[in-house]
Order: sequence, then C-alpha cells, then structure tokens
Amino acid sequence: MTQKIDKLMKKAVADKVFPGAVLLVLKENSVVFFEAYGYANLFSKLLMTKDTVFDLASLTKPLATTLSIMKLFQESKLSLDQNLGSLLPPFKKTKKAQIKIKHLLSHNSGLPDYRPYYMELSCLPHAERKNALRKLLVKESLAKPIGQDVLYSDIGFMILEWIVERIAGKRIDQFVTEKIYRPLDLKNLFFIDLNADQRLARFAATEICPWRKVLLNGVVHDDNAYIVGGVEGHAGLFGDAYDISVLLSALLSAFHGQASFCGISKDLLHIFFKRQEDTDRALGFDTPSLTGSSSGSFFSKNSVGHLGFTGTSFWVDLERSTAIIFLTNRIHPSRANDKIKSFRPKLHDVVMKVII
Repeated sequence: MTQKIDKLMKKAVADKVFPGAVLLVLKENSVVFFEAYGYANLFSKLLMTKDTVFDLASLTKPLATTLSIMKLFQESKLSLDQNLGSLLPPFKKTKKAQIKIKHLLSHNSGLPDYRPYYMELSCLPHAERKNALRKLLVKESLAKPIGQDVLYSDIGFMILEWIVERIAGKRIDQFVTEKIYRPLDLKNLFFIDLNADQRLARFAATEICPWRKVLLNGVVHDDNAYIVGGVEGHAGLFGDAYDISVLLSALLSAFHGQASFCGISKDLLHIFFKRQEDTDRALGFDTPSLTGSSSGSFFSKNSVGHLGFTGTSFWVDLERSTAIIFLTNRIHPSRANDKIKSFRPKLHDVVMKVII
C-alpha cells in the first residue's frame, strides 16, 4: 500500500513540485513511513537523505515560540489574558497595550501580517539591530481592531519572542532548548545564531536570495530573522523530520494522558490545541479549514498543524494519533515555484487513505 505514497512522491520530484523532500508518517507513536526523495541541493547534486536538516520557517511559531509560551504558562509565569501593557513597558502607552497573549497566539491581535523591517535595519551595526527592531514593533500601527478578525502575523510572534526573553531571562533559542529539546534528546532541532554559531549538518538549500546575492544553505531564509542574527519568534528554527516526529509523538502522548511532556500538563495541551471561537486556529497552531485545507479531506476537526514558507509542514490528527511531517525545499532555487499548494492536500489524502 505504501507504494502509492512512494510513487506520488517520486512523480512530484519529476514534475518539479520541489527538488527534494522527506516524508515521515506517525501512527500511534510508531513511524510507519519514512523516506527521502530527490535533491537537497540542485547545484551540488547533494541527495536528500532522512537526516537532512531543513529551514523550518514558520514551523518556528508552534514548535519553538508556542511551546516556550506553554512552558512559561505551566510555570505560572504567564497567563493567556495578560496584555502587552503589563508585560512590556514600551507598549504601555500605545494602542497595542490591550493586546493579550491569546490574541498574539490566535493571530487576531490586529497587528499587520508582515513588514520588511530588514530593509531599514540592514544599515545598522549587528549589535544594534535587535533593539532597533523592537522599537519598530512598538511603533507599528494596528491594521485591524484587537480581538476581531484573524490576520496571520509574523509581527505578533516577534513580540511573543520578546515576551519569552523578558520573562525567562534568556533568549528563546536557549530557553526552548533547555526546557523542551534537551529533555527529549533532540539534537537536530536548533536555531543558528549567525553572529556566533556555525552548525555542521546536511542542509537542504533554499533560495538564491535576491538581495543577499547568494544561495542560502544553512542560513535562515526569512529576511527579518536573518537581519537580527537568525533567532526570532516567527522564523529561524532548523530541524530534521525525525526530531520533529519525536517532538510530536511526545505531545500526542501527553495530550492523551499517556506521559508528561517536559512538565507541561495534559490539561494545558487541551487548552492550546482547542480551536478558538470564530477562527480556524488553535493557540499557536493552525487547524484544518473547512474547505481547501492543505491537510486534505481526511484529518479530523480535532487536528493541529502548520505550514512553513520554505516548503515545510506538519499535521497531527489528535483523535487518530496520526501525524504527517512533510519537509521540502520547494523555494530552491526560487520562491516562484508554488506547485506545492495543490500537491499538499493530494499527498495528505493519499497518506491518510493508506494509513487509516
């Protein structure tokens, strides 16, 4: 039966949906499918392997920033109803003071989706860029009323990263590694501090960056994360499929009360994984939209997941204890390739038919 999955993946490489990919499927905490396809780098002809490390892009939001917020919540250092005015003094006298943690996690904070901050920050010395970015976040105008419409926002997660750092007293990469990744023995989930840290790994190449004028390989693709050194709340996390599967398996076990998850309770996971009213989002995670979901047609309503711009994704069916981790380098060598949009739901449907 898994031949159908294999055939579909090989055809996608041949049809140039992506140069290469790694697909891992979990069922009841067991790996039931795990294969690599195509090339990690078209120019060097480096083959994709199961241990290839990907720029996870926006998977940073659920797998690093949201888990950090969960941990601080569990330690009674944060609550979902706390607002920016009480947490970050620079916001106190702004219109954004009443934005709550739950608004940022649910993407209904009213903040804009994106701003090219890197263009303004690139002329500053490296040591000044993070503080300069945060001043821009404080000045940022609201695009919508707080708590009403959902507008997916990188900016909200940049602010969440700031909150984690302020409350935890350390950078988010250090905090999430200490509290989540290291206890689970995850060695291939990490941020790359571009100002101090060079990682050796088998990376999947991403884009030939239009303004950096170089092929990005083991360097964060997101421009705003790059300009402040590679560590941010919306992007910057790198990882391989197996370590993501260990993380998701641990979350599933804790969700069903079978084991603890780094001190995070079952009850708290149920709060974070619940779809929020009038949205198609949980707290820090996406949920399947009613029509046209990238997860396809067979994931239950009680599912969570996320997509990353670089071509990465995961979906977890909480009812069926099933997860699909699908990592690709679809923007290699150019983001102009968007064939993955129509391919993702087809793949998820084929996998779910085979597995279920």
